[in-house]
Amino acid sequence: MTFREDGAEALEWAARYLERVGELPVLAQVQPGEIRARLPASPPETGEPFSAVLRDLEDVLLPGITHWQHPRFFGYFGVTASEPGILAELLAATLNSVAIMWRAAPASSELEEHVLDWLAQLLGLPAGLHGHIEDTASTSTTAALMAAREATGRRVVVFSDQAHSSVAKAVKLLGMVPREVPSDAEFRMRTDALELDDAAAVVATVGTTSSTSVDPVPAIADAAERAGAWLHVDAAYAGAAWVCPELRWSQAGVERADSVVVNAHKWLLTPMDCSCLWTRRPADLRNAFSLIPEYLRSRDEVDNLSEYGPALGRRFRSLKLWAVIRCYGREGLQAVIREHMRLAELFEGWVRAEPGWELCAPRPFSVVCFRREGSDEENEALLERVNASGEAFLIHTKLNGRFVLRLAVGNAWTTEDDVRRAWDVLRREAASLQTA
Repeated sequence: MTFREDGAEALEWAARYLERVGELPVLAQVQPGEIRARLPASPPETGEPFSAVLRDLEDVLLPGITHWQHPRFFGYFGVTASEPGILAELLAATLNSVAIMWRAAPASSELEEHVLDWLAQLLGLPAGLHGHIEDTASTSTTAALMAAREATGRRVVVFSDQAHSSVAKAVKLLGMVPREVPSDAEFRMRTDALELDDAAAVVATVGTTSSTSVDPVPAIADAAERAGAWLHVDAAYAGAAWVCPELRWSQAGVERADSVVVNAHKWLLTPMDCSCLWTRRPADLRNAFSLIPEYLRSRDEVDNLSEYGPALGRRFRSLKLWAVIRCYGREGLQAVIREHMRLAELFEGWVRAEPGWELCAPRPFSVVCFRREGSDEENEALLERVNASGEAFLIHTKLNGRFVLRLAVGNAWTTEDDVRRAWDVLRREAASLQTA
């Protein structure tokens, strides 16, 4: 078959997958090693047709897929690779631009800067920020902390006990010194515990991973300014909510941050991976990362975005974000986020009203933390039964030392019926445990 024919078959498979994903078990129903056992031990000696790849994708790999595109995927942070983003990924792979420098990929370089400016406007971020795209928030945070280390000459990084693990990992990777501070009763960083005089950076979180709490960024910014510490804001999940003006209360103080990260691949319908990093101190990022060998030198007086982060070779990630923003627009993005907020509020209300269940944290965004009255072991057994059913997928966290269930609404195709079904499954499995 030709590329055009194979492409048509691949696109048809993708379209059929999106149509039927809601009928598949959300969580992969396989055991460790099962997928590898189905694969040949040695590579083929001669080439195979692409149709064989599609066949094995369907028969061998699909049973081992946990379906992040499923409307009842409520684990971690819900994500959606929307149709415009999927098609743009195909086009980006076709062009295969490698943005090591402006001359090597002018369109990729300039579109990235332009679309980051667009997104900053949509989110209400201050004008004039320098933006570029990394693969994940882990890399974005690492870049920000390295810039902070170089700019301040210090090595201590301060963050709360609710900060994402990527912060501690970045500190370890960079040979810096971690200083964890406690959180308050609502899982926000306690500013009375801040000691920043020797800190290179303090990381504030808008939308923590466990409960989506919002650190008091204005007070943290005051402390950072007094101490001369870099303020990095991790808004990887909740920053997307700023597209809705009524949710910009959580943006207070962010305008004073030295850097801020928002993942478009979380709540902005963009396929993995697309982490947007803005800074008001681009010279410090460039000082930390710029290294130009002779074979990359040119007379072009332009920004080479590879000088602002750890990667030299950079994919054409901006194409998919550009496609999503153009095809949804401000109103379309707002509609998705507002619907997710509504569905989370609805689920929260069901839990609150049901005897024998309890809410475990405030709900500022679209994640509900809750549990069944009883022991941690009983709640863990409940979670295992729900996920094993294949009807819904949730994860857990620990808050105040207790095992807590966590339902995250974030898929563009999730409906009220999907949320209701998850609640029905939870109650059904809880009843089964009581009678077992």
